[in-house]
Formats: sequence, structure tokens, C-alpha cells
Amino acid sequence: MSDTLNVLQSAMPTVEAFALNLLVALIILVIGWSLSDFAGRWVHRLTSKSSRIDQTIVPILRSITVWTVRIFVLIAVLARFGVQTASIIAVLGAAGLAIGLALQGTLQNIAAGFMLLALRPIRAGEFVSIAGNGDGTVDEVGLFMTRLIQIDGIHVVLPNSLVWGSPIINYSRNETRRLDLQVGVRYGDDLDLAIGKLTELVNGHELVLKDPAPQVMAFDYRENAIIINIRVWAKADRYWDLRFDLYRTATQALHEAGLKLPIPVREIKTIEKS
Repeated sequence: MSDTLNVLQSAMPTVEAFALNLLVALIILVIGWSLSDFAGRWVHRLTSKSSRIDQTIVPILRSITVWTVRIFVLIAVLARFGVQTASIIAVLGAAGLAIGLALQGTLQNIAAGFMLLALRPIRAGEFVSIAGNGDGTVDEVGLFMTRLIQIDGIHVVLPNSLVWGSPIINYSRNETRRLDLQVGVRYGDDLDLAIGKLTELVNGHELVLKDPAPQVMAFDYRENAIIINIRVWAKADRYWDLRFDLYRTATQALHEAGLKLPIPVREIKTIEKS
């Protein structure tokens, strides 16, 4: 019994030191984790309010801040137990190399994400089309994925490498867009009257820009109609409003001028047998 008590008494300092280190490590871990979340929210709030920072990079700045703080917290916890941090860094470097070789596709996504953020072919809030892969409004460009919101409200998530390696059509980068709309006029109708009415329509439309000047011109000959092309410029954010309105009012303007829309006509001849 006395031997057991002696062993317990001799082990008590070690147990107390371990318990103290464990308690301190838990406190560091809890405080550090909470601090990382606070730092991430602070960076997100600060960068979101700044007009000089592109909103596309806000999520990735928040992630980098959070995980930088957490890595230092984990190293501090391990150091509390007497672990040599230099050896940890060496092990992490070797592990990082092995993981990098195993996750080449993931690293490609990260590299593509940095290229997207550096060169910024797309930005948050812009409407883009990734050729063959989807289109929508850019919601976020992250470390691994790019998230788009389609016009029907569906979220599309694409790997960054796929976005970077595909042709990108950006519909929102320029302030203005050109609209081409074609209207048919029947053969035999007054072509100059149709062009004049459509010119009057677009010149008086509030969404049509005056510079570049609108153009209304005979464009093509079809089987049953002469095609008039309406070419106008509009603000990029009002493009679809103008398009929908002109499709409605162009035919109304021609109808009010006494012109009718062309209807396909087929002439059928019968051959009588003698």
C-alpha cells in the first residue's frame, strides 16, 4: 500500500502539470477559434464596405484570415505540450508535398481561383456565360469553386479550373450593349413607310441611347418578306427591358401605319389529266 501511495505521490506533479497544460491548451484553442471567427467577420465587414476592394475577393480574404489564425492557434496548442514546432513545420511541408501530388486537380482549382481573382475576367454581380458549362450572375469566386445564380434562381457551382479553362462571355462588363431586332415587311407594302415608322419609334424611346445613333435599315430578302433590322444601343442593365418592349411596340407601330405582318403564302396548281 505504501509503495502505491509513493508512486501516486511521485506521479502527482506530472499529472498536475499535464492537467494544467491541457486546461491552458483548451483555453487557447477556444479563444483562438473564437478569435479566428471574429477576425474573419471583421475582415468581411471591412472589405465589404470599401469601394476600392472588388467584392469578388471578399470571401477568399475572409477564409485566408480565418485559417491563418487557426493554424497559429494549433501550433501554440502543440507547443504547450512541448512539441517542437520546427519539426511540425517540416512534417507539414512533407505532408503538403504528398497531398499536393495526390490532389493535383484541387491545386489546379486553387491556382485557377487565384488567376480569376488576379486578372478578374469575372466579378461578383456580373452576368456571364461559361461556354458550354452554364450562365448566370456571379455570386462568389472561392478558392475551389465559382458559384453562379441562374436567371431562374438555380445555383450553379463550377470548379475554378473549368471556369478558367473555358471561354468566358461577360455581358455586364461594358456599360452599354447593342440590340439587333428584325421585323418583316410584306412584298408590295411601302418599305419607306415601315422604315420611317420604326425610326420614329426608336428615336422616341426613352431606353434607346442617342449615341451611338439608332439605325433602321433593310437587311435581307426572305421568301415572303423584306427584313428590316433595328439596331440600337442601351444601358447594359436595361437591355432586356428594351428588348421586350421593342418586340411589343415594333409590330404595333407597323399595324397602326396600315402595314400587316407577312404571312407565308403557297401557290398550289393542279394539273388536269387529259
